[in-house]
Amino acid sequence: MEDFTPVLDGVGPRLRALRTARGITLTDLAESTGISLSTLSRLESGRRKPTLELLLPLARAFGVALDELVDAPPTGDPRVRLQAVQRHGMTLLPLSRRPGGLQAYKLIMPVGYPGRALEQQSHEGYEWAYVLSGQVRLLLGDDDVVLRPGEVVEFDTHTPHAFSNPGAEPAELLALFGPQGERAHVRTRPA
Repeated sequence: MEDFTPVLDGVGPRLRALRTARGITLTDLAESTGISLSTLSRLESGRRKPTLELLLPLARAFGVALDELVDAPPTGDPRVRLQAVQRHGMTLLPLSRRPGGLQAYKLIMPVGYPGRALEQQSHEGYEWAYVLSGQVRLLLGDDDVVLRPGEVVEFDTHTPHAFSNPGAEPAELLALFGPQGERAHVRTRPA
């Protein structure tokens, strides 16, 4: 019988890397998966062995294939399988597969998103966003700007920020999120 201990031992660090790269707290993850906070903490630290019943809701919550959580060998197909995730009323389509490092997403904000007063938040990392369609309002510290298709923003996420959709149609944008100290820069020619 094959020993799967090394594979299972690697799941906890991958779960932690996925969660922290996406700026999700253990509490948020517990709420979205129905898995207790203590079980999630023990999974990440390696004090609990992962089971299929635990990995399936986690893969769904992170929008990744189950084989990514267990570090299955690559199949040779480089395509990323888009699995939409609903988070806080917005649709997120992961465009990258590797936990940790830069994470790429297509975000779709429905009309009126977020449906409540904007609350600026700050966290570790760096963010870059490119508006594909619609309008996106960005509150960044004391600045309040409305972005239109083709416009790009980048900022350190230690600065309090919040996004909304002030337009009459859904807003779509590409976003890169990086962990602390990593920077995503895009150079364009002057208009």
